[in-house]
Amino acid sequence: MKVVVGPDPSLIYRPDMGTEAAKDKGSFRNYTSGPLLDRVFATYKLMHTHQTVDFVRKKHAQFGSFSCNKMTVMEAVDMLDSLVDESDPDVDFPNSFHAFQTAEGIRKAHPDKDWFHLVGLLHDLGKVLALWGEPQASVVFCDSTFQENPDLWDPRYSSELGMYQPHCGLENVLMSWGHDEYLYQMMRFNKFSLPPEAFYMIRFHSFYPWHTGGDYRQLCSQRDLDMLPWVQEFNKFDLYTKCPDLPDVDKLRPYYQELIDKYCPGVLSW
Repeated sequence: MKVVVGPDPSLIYRPDMGTEAAKDKGSFRNYTSGPLLDRVFATYKLMHTHQTVDFVRKKHAQFGSFSCNKMTVMEAVDMLDSLVDESDPDVDFPNSFHAFQTAEGIRKAHPDKDWFHLVGLLHDLGKVLALWGEPQASVVFCDSTFQENPDLWDPRYSSELGMYQPHCGLENVLMSWGHDEYLYQMMRFNKFSLPPEAFYMIRFHSFYPWHTGGDYRQLCSQRDLDMLPWVQEFNKFDLYTKCPDLPDVDKLRPYYQELIDKYCPGVLSW
């Protein structure tokens, strides 16, 4: 797997934050220094060592029946109050706040796309996996965290195409197991009535080598390339709406509950 090394390439996808920016943009996604670095490194080390093809297939079998819990989307959002993302060097507060921050950033920039606002709220809900005993899990620290992954040395997977055919389409690619893939599959299972762009944003927003680094084009279909700008547009709000000024969640809940009722109502299977 090719990984961009050096300055964070997602710099080019940052939205215009103007004078309201609560944090210098250059300090986001800093994987070289900072108080949270040890925690982040340990998370990626664990994830990258065990992300084999066999492991991913077993996780699909383990969680693919979506029998861990029955709850509404807003109940899942509330569950995130007990979770801090150990793979994120930018934040050290519960993910539920980041969900509303992202959603509101999108709402401000795209007031006419209510489905897009909801994606902002939903995008990290797959992290509830951590509350069921799954380790938290973009590809950073490549040089020092993938070396113990056995698939790295397996000739079936180590060529440019690996086990795939040229331009097979990302829908046919076995993605790394984590909160993005889990939530994408969960949304399909529960038949969310969101547009295809939303599903791409959820599944691929952490796939930095693709949407920011320009890799894996040899696997992309034309549909993937058409969807890429949407993933990039979402990504800048995911990254750069993070700040310590937390939103007034109680005031925002009624609006987002309306969107949940429109696109993914009721008690869902998780």
